Parts: sequence; structure tokens; C-alpha cells
Amino acid sequence: MNKNKLAICLIIVSILFVTIMIACTKLAQLEVNVVTAALLRFVFGIIIISPIIIKSKFSIFKTQNLKFHFVRSSLNLPAMLLGFASISLIPIEKFTAIQFVVPFFVTLLAVIFLGERIYFYRTFALILGFIGMLVIIRPGIIDISIGITMALCSSFFWSIVIVMTKKISANDSAITILAYQYVFMIIFTLILALFFWQTPSIKALIFLFFAGLTGTIFHLCINHAYKLVDVTMTQPYSFLGLIFSSIIGYFVFNDVPDIYTWIGASIIFIGVLIISYREMKLKKEIVSKKLNINT
Repeated sequence: MNKNKLAICLIIVSILFVTIMIACTKLAQLEVNVVTAALLRFVFGIIIISPIIIKSKFSIFKTQNLKFHFVRSSLNLPAMLLGFASISLIPIEKFTAIQFVVPFFVTLLAVIFLGERIYFYRTFALILGFIGMLVIIRPGIIDISIGITMALCSSFFWSIVIVMTKKISANDSAITILAYQYVFMIIFTLILALFFWQTPSIKALIFLFFAGLTGTIFHLCINHAYKLVDVTMTQPYSFLGLIFSSIIGYFVFNDVPDIYTWIGASIIFIGVLIISYREMKLKKEIVSKKLNINT
């Protein structure tokens, strides 16, 4: 399997698991506040990866990017808290739809700070995704609630985190990035929890454990995908999250997506199909040119 196909598989898996993580966190937040949920989600996460840390004899913490890891986690904190807070106020498919602004922030930031090239077909797919997102949230037609505002702010911070992840992944492995994220996020949320702690029930703990597990799988997959390919290539696939979140939202929370959500999702899916076809064709063209050169 070439690295493009592997990256696409990792991205799709990550999108599925982050959707499950969001659902588990939303269920836990029926009983505890966002700070408590965030702290326990990361505590369970560090416990899950602790066998890997111990087996490596803590060598996975070797890095030349300690300052980057700290700044990245500092920006991840508001991204996470705002995101977790918003999902307690709005349906998860609506939250996912709003997160579709992330690819546009990421693409621009990646071009400016990482020097990545933005190709026409990628741009076209992103534009389709953005149009689909506008159809879903209909700004100016329906009221923009505090939950939607939080989701938009979370998207901006998460975009910066993604670009920093790509930068760090050039030297650090996916597990190193994740380990530092968990350590710093536990420290940050522990400080906040001293003031806002709520004791969870056993049921809430179970939900948060699965949030930690699925969140760990999400981060490992997406961090490795960023190591394999350009950030701009990965972003259109995030639109598949709407399909996953709509299904989970319907069966778990009895949220029924309206017709605009499905119309928007259809537009988004067309964009995903376009970029998938073009990436595969581009890979074949590159291979063909190499073969011609060799002959």
C-alpha cells in the first residue's frame, strides 16, 4: 500500500473514532462539567498508552521540539474545552458540520507556514465542502447560538494545532506527539479541575474511558497520516465525519438531521470523491513518469 492510500485509510479511521469520542464525551457531560470530562479523558488516555511508554523506557519523550509540544498543547486546551462545551449544547452532527471550516484555516496556514502547494482540485474540493457547510448551518437564516460560536472558535484553534502537528511530525513520531499532548493536557486541566471538579458516577467514568480509548486511536492515526502526506490533502476527508456523526446522533441521541444537513452532506461527499479520484490519478502519473525515465 502506497503512502497516499495508507494516509487516506488512517484519516477515515481517525474520523470514525473521533466521532465516537465526541459521542462518549457528550454522554459523560450529562453528569459532569467540561473540565472534569477533559481531565479524565486524558488521564485514561495516558493510562492506555503507558505500556508503550514503559516498554520504550521513556525514550519516546526524546524530542528536539519541547517548546513546540508545549505551545501546541496550550492551543489544544481552548480548542478542546470550547469543542467539548459546544457538543453539550448542539447536536453532534451540527458540531461536525461546523468543524468543516477547519480545512480552510488549515490549508491557508499550511501554505503560509509550511510552504505546501495548494492544487486546483484540492481547492475545488474544499470549496464544495465549504458550500455544503453553509447549506447545513445557514448563517443569517437561522440564529447563531452560543454553542455554534464555541464550535467555530474551537475550529480556529484546532486548525493551528493541526499545522503545528504537521511541523512536529517531521522529527517526532505519532506516539511521541500524543504522549506530550497527554502530559501537558493533564497538567493544564488538573489546574482547572482544582476549581471546577465534579465527582463522576461509574457510568460517566465508563463513557470517559471509551472517550480516552477512541481519542487515543484518533490521535495516533491522524498524527501518522500527517507524517505521510501534505496537510492540505488530508482535510477534505474530514467531511466524512458528518455521515458518521449523523448516524450516531440518530441512534444514540435521537437527533434527526434536517434536509439541509443531507443536502450539504451530499455536496461535501462530491468534493471527497473528486479529491480521491485526483489523488489516485496523480499517483499513477508520477509512477508512470518515473518508469519512463528509467527506461
